[in-house]
Amino acid sequence: MDEQALLGLNPNADSDFRQRALAYFEQLKISPDAWQVCAEALAQRTYSDDHIKFFCFQVLEHQVKYKYSELTTVQQQLIRETLISWLQAQMLNPQPEKTFIRNKAAQVFALLFVTEYLTKWPKFFFDILSVVDLNPRGVDLYLRILMAIDSELVDRDVVHTSEEARRNTLIKDTMREQCIPNLVESWYQILQNYQYTNSEVTCQCLEVVGAYVSWIDLSLIANDRFINMLLGHMSIEVLREEACDCLFEIVNKGMDPVDKMKLVESLCQVLQSAGFFSIDQEEDVDFLARFSKLVNGMGQSLIVSWTKLIKNGDIKNAQEALQAIETKVALMLQLLIHEDDDISSNIIGFCYDYLHILKQLTVLSDQQKANVEAIMLAVMKKLTYDEEYNFENEGEDEAMFVEYRKQLKLLLDRLAQVSPELLLASVRRVFSSTLQNWQTTRFMEVEVAIRLLYMLAEALPVSHGAHFSGDVSKASALQDMMRTLVTSGVSSYQHTSVTLEFFETVVRYEKFFTVEPQHIPCVLMAFLDHRGLRHSSAKVRSRTAYLFSRFVKSLNKQMNPFIEDILNRIQDLLELSPPENGYQSLLSSDDQLFIYETAGVLIVNSEYPAERKQALMRNLLTPLMEKFKILLEKLMLAQDEERQASLADCLNHAVGFASRTSKAFSNKQTVKQCGCSEVYLDCLQTFLPALSCPLQKDILRSGVRTFLHRMIICLEEEVLPFIPSASEHMLKDCEAKDLQEFIPLINQITAKFKIQVSPFLQQMFMPLLHAIFEVLLRPAEENDQSAALEKQMLRRSYFAFLQTVTGSGMSEVIANQGAENVERVLVTVIQGAVEYPDPIAQKTCFIILSKLVELWGGKDGPVGFADFVYKHIVPACFLAPLKQTFDLADAQTVLALSECAVTLKTIHLKRGPECVQYLQQEYLPSLQVAPEIIQEFCQALQQPDAKVFKNYLKH
Repeated sequence: MDEQALLGLNPNADSDFRQRALAYFEQLKISPDAWQVCAEALAQRTYSDDHIKFFCFQVLEHQVKYKYSELTTVQQQLIRETLISWLQAQMLNPQPEKTFIRNKAAQVFALLFVTEYLTKWPKFFFDILSVVDLNPRGVDLYLRILMAIDSELVDRDVVHTSEEARRNTLIKDTMREQCIPNLVESWYQILQNYQYTNSEVTCQCLEVVGAYVSWIDLSLIANDRFINMLLGHMSIEVLREEACDCLFEIVNKGMDPVDKMKLVESLCQVLQSAGFFSIDQEEDVDFLARFSKLVNGMGQSLIVSWTKLIKNGDIKNAQEALQAIETKVALMLQLLIHEDDDISSNIIGFCYDYLHILKQLTVLSDQQKANVEAIMLAVMKKLTYDEEYNFENEGEDEAMFVEYRKQLKLLLDRLAQVSPELLLASVRRVFSSTLQNWQTTRFMEVEVAIRLLYMLAEALPVSHGAHFSGDVSKASALQDMMRTLVTSGVSSYQHTSVTLEFFETVVRYEKFFTVEPQHIPCVLMAFLDHRGLRHSSAKVRSRTAYLFSRFVKSLNKQMNPFIEDILNRIQDLLELSPPENGYQSLLSSDDQLFIYETAGVLIVNSEYPAERKQALMRNLLTPLMEKFKILLEKLMLAQDEERQASLADCLNHAVGFASRTSKAFSNKQTVKQCGCSEVYLDCLQTFLPALSCPLQKDILRSGVRTFLHRMIICLEEEVLPFIPSASEHMLKDCEAKDLQEFIPLINQITAKFKIQVSPFLQQMFMPLLHAIFEVLLRPAEENDQSAALEKQMLRRSYFAFLQTVTGSGMSEVIANQGAENVERVLVTVIQGAVEYPDPIAQKTCFIILSKLVELWGGKDGPVGFADFVYKHIVPACFLAPLKQTFDLADAQTVLALSECAVTLKTIHLKRGPECVQYLQQEYLPSLQVAPEIIQEFCQALQQPDAKVFKNYLKH
């Protein structure tokens, strides 16, 4: 062995040594006999360094996993012997090996087992058991090997090929026949021998039993001697968590419903008489979390049994199963209400399924009604935040509580299905009593009261948020609660969680304000003052900005009396904060987008005459334009790159804000009616010079591009005069990404204005193509994945552009580019259809080819096009599907093939019998296709129904 390289295995070695060790490992992996050196080193215990031992096992692992079939019988025998002699040595070692070495050794044993058990080493387990006997070190390794084998055979997270899956099934079948009873006996002996003296080995053994139970005969484990021993372990502190998990696996095993019911009931009887159901006596929360999982498993197993029995029509046993379930509900409730959320969370599945049963029963008994109410109270209590929750800096614990709350929400929704009236009444009771005294109530109770009202909206669903019409008692209850919410003054509560819940709920029930519009002013004030957009917490301000825009949008009919007042009050929030003044604005630029959108919505939807709307829109946008001009001048002069970047950001925000105000318009008509076209044209003239700024091109171009997209919708043909110069600037020294984002803009213009933009397209067609080809032809590193992906996306964009041009009836744009350029374009489309293994691009290319054949393929088409059809397009239709990369298991490829069929059909349609003759007499014979297949192909092509030919091609 290269001793120098081995030094690099130490985690503290410097990077040169580490690199050398890695290179050495790679070298040993490919060397045909290096593994023998490692095997010998392990068998003879040449090295004491743990990292070298681990390394030797890694080399062996690679050999067994990837190159085992290349070894001779003698060499394979050597590997078996090496592992067994290493195992024997472990019995005598004064110190056990480190855990990571034992685990790696177990993995190598397991790999060898799955490779050899069915053929060369059927006595694998007997050989190992004869070496380890009951020696604690040996037992430890034996159990680790069993766990490694289980994960090779059964682990759902490991992806197996169908061949491996078949092999694994065969191994399990063979083990069941030949050795499982002996293994089970060995586990029993280990548990009996070590249960009081070696908790580590005992727990490992319980874990093995739990893992294997899922795929071995259950009667080997679910019998008196085993179950009694496990129940005994439930009373031994160091074993009980593992014993709990083992019992859970036993209970979870699929079996006959009546047998399962008997098994669960007998377990429960013993556990109950041993005092395990007295939850309040138990202080160990880790154990209770496992116990809760076990009770959950037992409860859900009984419910599965009940469902099966009902389905089979066995009413007597189903009744017994339901009785068994009901007797567990008290225990379930104790666990659900437990102050530890993990314990509570583990029982939610049983609780949820129990409610599902109640939902199916036609009449509930008094006890069942009481159970529903108890679950409801438990959910309400458990939804409450605790004192430790950190709202300003949410970490892992907080994230777990948020997840737990989602589970509770599912329970609440299920409760609503079982008894909506009860849920509504309970929430109303809690809500009313809490809000009566909110000033003296702790924040978490106030938050949960409002939260419950919020959750009712989804628990008692209605269409289009119509909570305040229809069912009178429900509507009046919700209306009462909403009235209390907005008039109680609770929006002033000094805690962010309550404030946010208030705004969320107000927005969720916005329809309330169409019924009682008199409450709108006080809610608007809450949004606009220190409770909302000017709150001391950035988190509240940010969320309120979004909720405020939703509130205004949904109630725009009711907003008219307040518009001017709102616009005045939000004036300072619309400030564009430039980087240099150090002024920390209240809202981030993302939040400001919502405020600008809200301002736009208020102006556009107001009942003001057009002149007033125009004046208000000018007031809104002029400050942005003025700031933009100043900042752009500053950017041109800025030297420092950081400053350039922050100025460009600010310019980009200005453009984004102006774009966002236009979201209130649906089309040109509404912009015209509001008299706002001029203001947006002014914006356009202000923003376009940014395109010629040589600094920070990416960010500036992207902002202006987005604005142009919006303006094409809002101003339509009024934008056209600006497009040529904008395009010229955007095509200067651009990257793949720039082009990729620019092409959709041109596509939008082409598809929308068609013939109107023909002159412009003709003029810019070749410059755009040159820019695209220039980027595509740039050399890139061979394994540079991101460059390859960028080129692929650009290629797709290029073909999408050609598809838009041809599909918008603008093929003359291509035809007028001169014969040489036309040919160059056509050749790129043929390449796209055949050469690049990208089905999305291939599909687009065939669509383009079909369109061009349809337009130019007739007798009066451009000179030379018919030749091109036979020389290039027809072959493309055959060469593309014949490529090895053309995979019909892929949905996109199937679509590409379908378009390829359309292309051939279109050629036949335009050229008639001449096309069939060419295929029959020239092209297909040149591919050595058999005459009967040629005949078949041409018949399918001539069928009037295109589907027939498509299906023929597919098969």
